[in-house]
Amino acid sequence: MPQFQEKVGMFNRCIKPLVLALAVAFLGGVVSAQANTLETIRERGFLVCGSSNPLAGFAQQDADGRWSGFDVDLCRALAAAVFNNPDLIEFRAFRGEARFAPLQTGAVDVLMRNGAWSAGRDLRYGARYVTPSFFDGQGFLVPQSMSIVSAYELNNVTVCVVDNGSAVQALEEFFFTNQTSYTDVIYEDIADLIVAYRANMCDVISASGRQLQAIRRELTDPSQHRILPERISKEVLGPVVPGGDDQWFEIVRWTIFALITAEEVGVTRLNVDSLLASRSADVRRLLGVEGDYGSALGLKSSFMSDAIRAEGNYAEIYDKNFGPQTGAAMLRGQNALWSNGGLLYAPPIR
Repeated sequence: MPQFQEKVGMFNRCIKPLVLALAVAFLGGVVSAQANTLETIRERGFLVCGSSNPLAGFAQQDADGRWSGFDVDLCRALAAAVFNNPDLIEFRAFRGEARFAPLQTGAVDVLMRNGAWSAGRDLRYGARYVTPSFFDGQGFLVPQSMSIVSAYELNNVTVCVVDNGSAVQALEEFFFTNQTSYTDVIYEDIADLIVAYRANMCDVISASGRQLQAIRRELTDPSQHRILPERISKEVLGPVVPGGDDQWFEIVRWTIFALITAEEVGVTRLNVDSLLASRSADVRRLLGVEGDYGSALGLKSSFMSDAIRAEGNYAEIYDKNFGPQTGAAMLRGQNALWSNGGLLYAPPIR
């Protein structure tokens, strides 16, 4: 017994500290390897930015291979914040609803849209959700011929829905709570919903708002179909970055905050330069004329105004991709500013 205790004591005195030191060194190496995203981007000369699941309005590619959409414009704003040049990006779209391996392997610096924010996704994969940039949830698409303007009017309808568990459950809870009836027509793939809807196999489609607006764009005459304003679930979308790099996390976060704040104080892509002479302290701080909020992030004091000058404020980006000119306008709804009844806001810059 004394011999055993002596060996344990030797382990605690000699071996255990060595193991701990090696562990700390290993973890320190991992953190330092992850904690230089901005330096890596600058050495590379461009930002690698992407999103999951290419989707009309968010990320679509034209015949010449050029990407456009809400996600892409946010990427361009971030590139402008870093380089003062929105063109210094490489955009990559990753198939699948939620992708984390590209962040873990360094294949991408930031995903502007990934699977909806949840505790499991935020804590499990070594990645960090930065801040909401788009609020969504499960909704309903109906033909205008039904003369329905609210989901609470739905009754005795057939609803096409994807069997992913949560969507079907949300549907059941919504109709049960409202004591109305429906019949679900269940499919395994979102692409089948539009096929069934076109063939009149269901009266209504139920899916996330972002999926519904993409479906609506594919219909022959989008104006003959309406996305009802209500959402029956919560889905929060926003940029996701690799864990372990607080500087990069803050750069992405305050770039998004800058676009939101710009809308709030009336700074646009067109007037940003003229407002450099503004007497408003809020505007002057946003544009980097008063105070320096860039140096702590390794950026110029004008990084927020550079992002706005490149892509405009949040409203300009939203309207460009989801406004009337698209032929399938999507109401701001939850994505309106907090002062206009929405959920969108940014902390003050001061």
